Amino acid sequence: MTTTRTRPALTFLLLACGTATFSMLQSLLSPVLPTIQDDLDTTRSAVSWILIAWLLSSAVATPILGKVGDMIGKARTLSISLAAIIVGSLIAALAPNIEMVILGRIVQGLGGAVFPLSFGIIRDEFPSDKVPSAVGVMSAIIAVGGGLGVLLAGPIVGLFDWRWLFWLPMAVVAVVGLFSWRYVPESPVRAPGRINWLAATLLAGWLLALLLPLSQGTQWGWTSPAVIGLLIAAVVLIVAWIAVEMRTDNPVIDMRVMRLPAVWTTNLVAFLFGAAMFAIYAFLPQFMQLPAETGYGFGASVSLAGLMMLPMLVTMAVTGVVSGPLAAFMGFKTQLAGGSALLALACLGFAFLHGAVWEVLVEGAIFGVGMGLAYAAMVSLIVQNVPSGQTGVATGMNANIRTIGGAIGTAVMTAIVTADHAANGLPSEHGFTIGFALFGIIAILAVFVALLVPGRRPALAPNGLGQTA
Repeated sequence: MTTTRTRPALTFLLLACGTATFSMLQSLLSPVLPTIQDDLDTTRSAVSWILIAWLLSSAVATPILGKVGDMIGKARTLSISLAAIIVGSLIAALAPNIEMVILGRIVQGLGGAVFPLSFGIIRDEFPSDKVPSAVGVMSAIIAVGGGLGVLLAGPIVGLFDWRWLFWLPMAVVAVVGLFSWRYVPESPVRAPGRINWLAATLLAGWLLALLLPLSQGTQWGWTSPAVIGLLIAAVVLIVAWIAVEMRTDNPVIDMRVMRLPAVWTTNLVAFLFGAAMFAIYAFLPQFMQLPAETGYGFGASVSLAGLMMLPMLVTMAVTGVVSGPLAAFMGFKTQLAGGSALLALACLGFAFLHGAVWEVLVEGAIFGVGMGLAYAAMVSLIVQNVPSGQTGVATGMNANIRTIGGAIGTAVMTAIVTADHAANGLPSEHGFTIGFALFGIIAILAVFVALLVPGRRPALAPNGLGQTA
């Protein structure tokens, strides 16, 4: 069990190590799926479930365990989430076949709650004037971690083999988990109640029904009965879930909080932002790896393509760190809109200025600045505008909405790129241009939505919900 309250700096360090490691698991496996496919003698369709299973598991676990953390204690729930990452990594590292790797990824995905739990612990433990800076730095760590997976995957597999993509995170999280159990203080803030299992089941149901066809639509066919049936089921389940949440006095996701102007507008930006972010993360390295003979690719290896993402990661880290202090001069609303505008500029640059490596590197740096600002700002806006007892579930839902946007964005980009092939059978330059330009337009739309975010933080009424200040 945990000890008495410790210094916030130590708490933050442990949370940062845990969230960075889990964030890397988002992208660490993506570049080496063909290697795993060959080693386990499986199919491309089967190996894709290494990503899909993790996405579905994380999407379901994040808001539900965020709610559990608000109820029973964030530090206790954090230990459960870290344990899931350790067990899942162990299963996958020792897996003799693809089925066991997928099982390991499902268990691993339950650790997604480390994101909302970390933000909740920061809000509970840090002085109020330090919370914006801490949230900004943590947001930057999460965002950079996602890109760092692409950078590290190639070197790790080159030095060892793909199983070390599970052994290394497991070792890090085991150390973090041990110290967190000992030193991260338990939450002084609790939300009374219990888990509404009907609402939780409906939430899990519509997330699965929505994300599964979005992830598999290209392989199954967008007009296939499975895709159409699951999308219809998702709509039905969403309606049923909202109806249950609205009528219960013990909701998993409090719809009154979700309807707050600062929350719904920020979540809508998160959706659009996620679409652009995940599409660029997934397809910019692919574009860099296309053979130079095509006239538009750079012929980069997996490791070199990851290294070419470094300017993006550096600028993302720097701007995420300065987001909190910058709030005194540039509010989070302005940062959110400005960051989205920079994302739009970078995406349009990827679309129309990609003839030289230096152009892509500069555009990647601009993309990183936009991501660092927008990512940190949206989390800060959520943390500032929800009751302290709902920090975990609200930030968890924001992360989920970003993930849903990312799943849709990746599916759309996949459809565009795979639909347009050059004579040599490789994706054409035109497909990448159209895709990157589309997400530039989506980022522009995010700018306008960001401008709808209320300019002032609402005062909290006795029931903990926002009222006009």
